[in-house]
Amino acid sequence: MSDTDKRFMALALSLGRRGMGNCWPNPAVGCVIVKDGRVLGRGWTQPGGRPHAEPQALAQAGEGARGATVYVTLEPCSHFGKTPPCAQALIDAGVAHVVAAIEDSDPRVSGQGFQMLRDAGITVTTGVLSDQAARDHAGFFRRTEQGRPWVTLKLASSFDGRIATGSGQSKWITGSEARRMVHAMRMRHDAVMVGAGTARADDPSLTVRDMGVNHQPVRVVISRHLDLPLMGQLARTANDIPVWIAHGPGADVERIRAWEGLGARMIPSAVHGVQLDPADVLRQLGQAGLNRIFCEGGSALAASLLAFDLVDELIGFTAGLGIGAEGLPSIGALGLGRLEEAPRYVLEEVRPVGADILHRWVRRQEKI
Repeated sequence: MSDTDKRFMALALSLGRRGMGNCWPNPAVGCVIVKDGRVLGRGWTQPGGRPHAEPQALAQAGEGARGATVYVTLEPCSHFGKTPPCAQALIDAGVAHVVAAIEDSDPRVSGQGFQMLRDAGITVTTGVLSDQAARDHAGFFRRTEQGRPWVTLKLASSFDGRIATGSGQSKWITGSEARRMVHAMRMRHDAVMVGAGTARADDPSLTVRDMGVNHQPVRVVISRHLDLPLMGQLARTANDIPVWIAHGPGADVERIRAWEGLGARMIPSAVHGVQLDPADVLRQLGQAGLNRIFCEGGSALAASLLAFDLVDELIGFTAGLGIGAEGLPSIGALGLGRLEEAPRYVLEEVRPVGADILHRWVRRQEKI
């Protein structure tokens, strides 16, 4: 792989990231068209997933695309969906070479897009900056391969792992810099998810603020009994910014109707023991097209996701204060008897953010 290929693929990846959080159910793809060292066209997946990155870049390049090299962060699609195949668009444009970061895991595409291009006489190179592409497309791959979204669990806690004092006070444990970074993380996820306890105690808006963006993530609340305030921020804004609520079969019918009247989408879910089955909830969210979910707790929901081995990435913000044993732990009871039973993660990143420390961990078996 040449330095030139890496340079232009890095540009394509940076463009693709512009679509993160607003192009589901499609992957956030970036594309760059180059000829004689000049960039003739650029594109990335647009809100709602269309148009795709390749036709946008081709439209910019025009006739200049003939004989050019195309850098794309994911295998061009080969099937007819709501848009024609991108592989065919590249063929029709007469490009000479396609450099792709990674193969698509969607069975409708996997390898077939590359084969279409090769059959048309186009040279195909794969694997350029594939590690970065695998991370960027991890949510899409998780959904197409396992039927559920990629789950990032974010915890902001004191040095001793508490998210609130014994009296319930939690604002603010971390500083303004960490909170601003959380908004940037929300922006790149399709949905923000919390448990009913957090929704009741904090009355959160769960929106992206001060980031200069027009789109907002879906707001997902997990509430078996649907015991959520009908006058809170989520209820007041449900008609403007999507609110999806997963609830159990025993939820009060009148409350279901009230939330639907406010504009919320209701997701009836299975129960496991005394709680909603998180695997069933995530399966339904995947069926709805969500690729990436940013879970912000609370402690019971965090424990439930970890216990069912459904957390793909852990992001922690640790503040330099101690709250003590009477404080609320960041993760609820897991019922572990032995350390070997605890889910293990691999440290990927650690750095200061203002007065706090950010640490990011991923599943042991899939370093990204």
